[in-house]
Amino acid sequence: MINIAVFASGRGSNFQAVHRKLSQMPDSPAQIALCVSNNPKPGAFEYAEANGIPTCRVSPKMFPNDEAKYDREVQALLGSYHINLIVLAGYMRMLPPGVVSLYRGRILNVHPALLPDFGGQGMYGMNVHRAVIEAGREESGVTVHLVDEEYDTGAIVAQERVPVLADDTAESLAERVLHLEHDFYPRVILKAAQRLSEGKGIID
Repeated sequence: MINIAVFASGRGSNFQAVHRKLSQMPDSPAQIALCVSNNPKPGAFEYAEANGIPTCRVSPKMFPNDEAKYDREVQALLGSYHINLIVLAGYMRMLPPGVVSLYRGRILNVHPALLPDFGGQGMYGMNVHRAVIEAGREESGVTVHLVDEEYDTGAIVAQERVPVLADDTAESLAERVLHLEHDFYPRVILKAAQRLSEGKGIID
């Protein structure tokens, strides 16, 4: 069984979608073993607690001027739950470098655009969708990628597209992309977990 830790900063709508997908499969190769947040009371924790999923808040703010200790604490937390796969679901912080190194090739993130375009620091939420519309693109979509030490530069695992309509606003495009995320991200995670359970990498 692949144990997943989901990192979420807010309401965790993708986290909920992933949990529902895994829960609906009687022979699922994975389970969500832990929900982690940098915030004290994210909506994701409410959902996790209602569904019997352990939660833990861990933030650099809890370790002032000691990034290395923060890194070690996150590693120890993940180790205590025997985590095999990390899934970022609206997590608004960089993972500490030791965690990225320890779980290299086993950390997934979802980005609400077609990387490598419209990625990088500051490109999240409505900023992404406004940029897509302002650039006059006819398509946008969702990218699931591996996480490395930079923003949105890890290897692309999978992408799916949606049209950008002539009358789209950032808000209407965001709604369409989020709807796709809730279907696409869980499917990619499930496939990734299956590959890990077979001793393979997430990507060849």
